Amino acid sequence: MSSLEITSRYSRALGTRRADDAPPWIDTIDNPYLHGLFAPTTKEFESGELTVLEGAIPPDLFGAYFRNGPNAMQAPINRYHWFDGDGLVHGIWFEDGKARYRSKLIETKALGMEREKGDAIWPGVLGPFDMSLPFGPIKDTANTDLLYFKGELLALWYESGRLHAMDPRTLASRGTQTFGETLKIPVSAHSKVCPETGDLLFFSYGDRPPFMRYGVVRADGAVHQTEITLPGPRRPHDLGVTRNHSIVHDFPLFFDPEYFKRTGKRVPLFHPEVPTRYGVIPRFGTDADVKWFDFKPCYMLHTVNCWEEGDWVVMVGCRTKAPVLNPDPRDGKIAAMLNFLKLQANLYEWRMNVKTGESSERDLSHLNAEFPMIHGGWLGRKNRYSYHQIMPYDIPATFEGVAKYDLHDASYERYDYPTGVFGSETPFAPARGTDARDPAQEDHGYLLSFVTDVSDWSSACWIFDARSLSAGPVAKVALPGRVPAGFHSIWVDGADL
Repeated sequence: MSSLEITSRYSRALGTRRADDAPPWIDTIDNPYLHGLFAPTTKEFESGELTVLEGAIPPDLFGAYFRNGPNAMQAPINRYHWFDGDGLVHGIWFEDGKARYRSKLIETKALGMEREKGDAIWPGVLGPFDMSLPFGPIKDTANTDLLYFKGELLALWYESGRLHAMDPRTLASRGTQTFGETLKIPVSAHSKVCPETGDLLFFSYGDRPPFMRYGVVRADGAVHQTEITLPGPRRPHDLGVTRNHSIVHDFPLFFDPEYFKRTGKRVPLFHPEVPTRYGVIPRFGTDADVKWFDFKPCYMLHTVNCWEEGDWVVMVGCRTKAPVLNPDPRDGKIAAMLNFLKLQANLYEWRMNVKTGESSERDLSHLNAEFPMIHGGWLGRKNRYSYHQIMPYDIPATFEGVAKYDLHDASYERYDYPTGVFGSETPFAPARGTDARDPAQEDHGYLLSFVTDVSDWSSACWIFDARSLSAGPVAKVALPGRVPAGFHSIWVDGADL
C-alpha cells in the first residue's frame, strides 16, 4: 500500500495491514475511501448470542440498533466517491441482557444487475454521466439513511431514490415500498417519521424541474405531496419538522446547469453572494403556503431538531459557514471529493416568525461535530439533549469521539475513543419503561456505537449510559466481522419490533 500516495496520507485510519475481508481489487486503486477503515467488506454476517467483552448489557436495553453505509461490491469504472458504495446495513438486537447481530446488503435492482454482469455499470456521483442507463445516470444505492415506518425498516439514498424495504427482524430485503403505488416519486434521505402522528414527512430534489418536492405519507398510507418552487437545482440534505410545520432548505451550494450539459459533470460550487433560504410550510401545505426566510450564506448537512415557540419556528442544526476549502493538488482526480468531505460544522440556531416575518440566527458552539441524534420521541418538540460525532479535519468522515450537548446552554460532555478506534453515528435508546413525554427522563437511556479498531480490524458494539457519557462504555459486545465506516443509524424500540 506504500505505493498509493494519496491513500498513505490518511494512514491514521488505515491500520498496519490490509483487512482480510476487503476485495482484492482495492489494492490497485489510490483512493483512501477504499482502504483501511473505509474498505468495503466482501462478507455478510449473522450471529446468535454475542460475547460481551467488557461490562454487562443493561437489562432495560430492549430493541435494535441499525446502521447503513456504503460498501462497493464491484470495482469502480471511474473515479470512486465514498458515496457510491452499495448499501449495507448492520443490525444488533438487544433483549434481556443478550444481543444478536446480522449484516445484510440492500438488494436493490441496480445491485442485482451489477452482480449478474460481474462488473460495475454506473460511473458514480463524480461522473461523467450516461443518461441512457437503467434507473438513471447514478445508481440508487440506498446507502445513506434508515427509517422505521409501519413495521418496515426503510433504506434511503441522499440523491433521492426509492424506499427500499427490509424486514426489521432479519434484514431480508422486501423490494421497493410505494404504498400501493400511491408514492411514485423519489424520496431523499433524512425524511422523518413524526412520533406523535406516525406521519412520514418526506422531500426529494433533482437536477430537473420540479427541483424539489415535499409530502407526507399518513399512517394509513394516504399520500399528500406538492412541488416546491426553487430558482434552480439545489443540494439540500435534510428536512426540519415541528408539530405543525416542516422546514425545507435552499442553500447557495449548486452546480452550473450549462456546464453540466456541456461536460456531463456536476461541480457544486458555493455562492457566498446568495443567501441561505429556509421555507416553512404547514405539514399538509402546498407551494403557495411556503414562507421563505433569508439568512447568512452557509450550508448544513443535518438538522438537530426543530420546534415551535408561539409564532416562532426554531431550527437547530450543524452549520457549515463556507463549504469551500482548498483542494490539495496532490490528491489529483479525487481532490474535489476529499475537499468536500472535510466538514467544519458547528451547532447553530435559526429562528423564524411565521406571522411577522422576523428572523434571527446565532452560533451555539464552535466544536467541530456533526451527525446529530436525539431521543426519537422528542422530534418536533423542544428538547434538551443531542448527541454528535466529533470529527477531525485531517481525516474526513471519521468519528473520533461523541459529544452530548445540553441545548439549554450549549454546554457539552464528551468521550474520545482510544487511538486507532473509530465509532459510528450513535442513536439514543430509551431505557425500557421510560416515559417519552417526561422531560426528566429525556436522557434516561443509552447511546450505541459500532466501533472498529484499525490495529486488528476487530469490531464491537459499545454501549454508553447517556447520563454519564464521559465515563466510557458500560458494555462492549464483540461482533463477528469488521464494520466499515458508514453513514446513518436508527434505534427501533423492542415494543415496535
